[in-house]
Amino acid sequence: MDKRKRIGVVLFQLGGPDRLEAVEPFLYNLFCDPDILDLPLGGLARRPLAKWISMRRAKKVAQAYAEIGGRSPIRELTERQAQALERNLSVHMDARVVVAMRYWKPSTADAVRTLTDYAPEEIVLLPLYPQFSFSTTGSSLKEWQRQFSDPRCPVHTICSFHDHPRLIEAFVEKIHASLAQFAEPEAVQFVFSAHGLPVSFIARGDPYQRQVEETVQRVMQQGGWPNPHVLCYQSKVGRQRWLEPSLDDTLARLGAAGVTSVLVIPISFVSEHIETLHELNIEAREHAEAAGIRNFAVMPALNDSPTFITALTELVLGALGLGDAPTGTSVRKRGVDSA
Repeated sequence: MDKRKRIGVVLFQLGGPDRLEAVEPFLYNLFCDPDILDLPLGGLARRPLAKWISMRRAKKVAQAYAEIGGRSPIRELTERQAQALERNLSVHMDARVVVAMRYWKPSTADAVRTLTDYAPEEIVLLPLYPQFSFSTTGSSLKEWQRQFSDPRCPVHTICSFHDHPRLIEAFVEKIHASLAQFAEPEAVQFVFSAHGLPVSFIARGDPYQRQVEETVQRVMQQGGWPNPHVLCYQSKVGRQRWLEPSLDDTLARLGAAGVTSVLVIPISFVSEHIETLHELNIEAREHAEAAGIRNFAVMPALNDSPTFITALTELVLGALGLGDAPTGTSVRKRGVDSA
């Protein structure tokens, strides 16, 4: 490919409030998403219910953000990933990498405006969710389709990369580094934690649970550790049945069994945000200590680790036909349904 060819890349993420005053409108945007809150009456009930939920939860959620610095770091971290990816891609092409946050700023509409000014000849969509779910990757891509309407520009979509070799390598590196803080690394219990999902999603064909399990399996195989491990889920909201076991129940069970050293590995997140910084590093730590787990650590998120940025680079090149798409990578062009 001519190095001067203009390629646009969109990194999709959840987003997060950039100040405490933004917590309630952020939650409102979240619960207005039909891929998050699916109601029989659709839009007629969704907005007022989203308003009620966001008002009801805002104070508690704002307190959690206050305890991690008063804002989410996810925009800064995602922009850092975008800058590193753009540097890598510049060796191969004229690339512009932009960020699209699903529920906050910069929005997907902002990303579309930036790319329109840049006028790329091709676009690659790269949701930063390794495992596909209707509620994350699916929702972000639907919003893109609502905002982008230029049929002349080829669009390549990376739907999942849950067992991409470089992603697995990045997780293995982080786990190795995290184990160094334990006096007896071989005695540490691994607790892989993924964002939870209602069981009803899986019943509808969502591949998320299967892909998370495959990621864990690949990481354990490549790492070669003898340590026992378990997969659990966090962040349950509402009364419906969610994937199990939960993180809290898992920590309680391990503590009751006499386990004293635990490393929690966030396996479905690639950036630090409220779920890693507060839910894992603060809330889960308190639960672990109460259960008698004396040595507790959380693996840092991948963020802009060079190996993870290499994974993103290979994904983009593969989507453009400049490299092989490794096992586990799902890529499609516009108009072809795939997960």
